[in-house]
Amino acid sequence: MSQWREARKIVLEAAWKVAEKGLVVGTSGNISLRLPSQGERQLIAITPTSRHYDTLNVDDIPIIDFDGQAVAGDLPPSIETPLHIGIYRARKDVNAIIHTHSVFASAAAVAGFNIPPILEDQVVFLGGEIKLADYDPSGTPEQMANVLVALGDKNAVILANHGAVGTGRTMRDAFTACELIEKTAEVYFLALSAGKVNQLPEKAVEIQKAPYVKLQTGEE
Repeated sequence: MSQWREARKIVLEAAWKVAEKGLVVGTSGNISLRLPSQGERQLIAITPTSRHYDTLNVDDIPIIDFDGQAVAGDLPPSIETPLHIGIYRARKDVNAIIHTHSVFASAAAVAGFNIPPILEDQVVFLGGEIKLADYDPSGTPEQMANVLVALGDKNAVILANHGAVGTGRTMRDAFTACELIEKTAEVYFLALSAGKVNQLPEKAVEIQKAPYVKLQTGEE
């Protein structure tokens, strides 16, 4: 429908960009955007399941409610729709979610790493440590619960043996989060290979966390 065309376009263009940047391969990953509420009905636009992003057009992006019921679109939504809905329910400050399978983040997921606060931009834009969510199969309530615990109030989480999720107030913020997850994971592996990882001092983390809190609350 015309009132959702812009939202669908935002999701589709983010999907194209995620694929272009190599953050996903094939039909992997998923992207969603929270829509303005329709009375008490909460809606999201989300990528469809098992589709190559370069074959999609705007009308192929499903619109669903928080109960997973279809509102618009003929294609079935991502199998990981419950994960997206769970995050939106828990985090009122999140309006966009991108799930990627980027290389270094996936390597951290396989190695079972939490990534400690090592970079200032990691703290400013992601909120600090990137935690590892315990493994459960995609689309299950257990997966959603694990991710919510590890995500907390941050914008980044690694999914064990799977990939990563970046969140944000806008789609651009969520995309930036995914790029920073990948950058931070790569830097962490390089530091480990050099034999030494120096974490940010606790005081520096506290200072850098202040801009993150402002970003999440929409303050200037």
